[in-house]
Amino acid sequence: EFMQVFWEIEEAQDKAIQVLASFVRDKSALPFLRRITELIAFALKTHVDSLKLQEDGCSLLLEIFSQALEQDVVGALDENVTVSLLETLRKHSENEELLSLVCTVLMMISASEVAAENLRKAGAIPDLLSILRSFLHNERICLSCCGVLWSLAASENTVDQAVLKSAVPVTSAVLQEHLQNGAVTESACSALWALSLQGCLSENDYEPTTMLLLDALRMNPERPVLVKNTFLALASLLRLSEIPALRFIMDPKGNGINLIKYAYDLHFDHPEVVENICMLINEMLQYDEVVLDMQFQKMEELLSEIKTSFPSS
Repeated sequence: EFMQVFWEIEEAQDKAIQVLASFVRDKSALPFLRRITELIAFALKTHVDSLKLQEDGCSLLLEIFSQALEQDVVGALDENVTVSLLETLRKHSENEELLSLVCTVLMMISASEVAAENLRKAGAIPDLLSILRSFLHNERICLSCCGVLWSLAASENTVDQAVLKSAVPVTSAVLQEHLQNGAVTESACSALWALSLQGCLSENDYEPTTMLLLDALRMNPERPVLVKNTFLALASLLRLSEIPALRFIMDPKGNGINLIKYAYDLHFDHPEVVENICMLINEMLQYDEVVLDMQFQKMEELLSEIKTSFPSS
C-alpha cells in the first residue's frame, strides 16, 4: 500500500524496495511473488531515470527469481515486469554493470513461455544483439543474452526470421570470444542450435559454424549439456548440407569422429548425450564420403557398444 500511495516519490519507492528486500532475504516473500514483482516493475518503470532505484529494484528481482527457481514456484509473470526490464535495458544501454544485472534477470524469466512470448512481442532481440556487440568482452552479459536468445529462438511462436538471422554472426562472435569459458560456450552453442533449427543459417555460415562448434567440443568436452546441445546443432547443420559434413571429418584441428568417440568415453552413462550422438551419426550416414571415413575409423565398434549398453532404446 505504501508503494502505491507514494508511487511518484523516488525516495519512498527505494525505501520500500529495501524493506521488501529484508522479507525476501528471510524467504517470507515467496507467497506474494506475483504482487511484489508487479510493484517493483511499476517502480522501475515510473523512475526509469534513477540509476540507484534501477540497481536496487533489479537486484531484488534477481534475488526473488533465484529463490523462486530453487523452490520451483515461478508462476506466470505480469507482462509489465518484462516491459519494465526492457525499458531499463534501453534507457541505460551504456551502463555495463546494470545491464549485466538486467540481462541475468531476463535470462531467468525467459525460461517461462509466457515471459518469453512477452519479450518477443516487445522486440527484445535487437536490444540483446546491440548489447552483445557493445559488451562482447563481458562474460556475464554474453551468458545471459545467449540464454534469452535460446529461449526466444526455440519458442514455437513465430519470431521475425530476419531478426533471428541477424543473431547468427553475433552469437558466433560470442562463441569465438569465450571458447575457454564453459558456461558462456554452453549458452552460445544452445543459441546456435535453436537458430539452426529455425533455418537462420545461410550456406556461407555452414562451414565456419561447424568449425566453431567443433572447437567448443574440444575446449569443453566435460560439460554434458554443452556436448548434448552441440551435437544437436551439428546434426541440424548436417541435415541441411554436405558442406558441414565434410568439414566435420576434414577439420584441420582433427577429425570430428574422434570427438564423438571421446565424448562417448566421457559421457557413456548419460543417455541424452548418447542419444544425440546417435542423432548426429544418423545425419552423417547421408553422405557417402563421410560413411567411408566412419568405416575407416571403425565407428561400427562404437555403435555396437551403444546398442549393447542401451538395448531398450
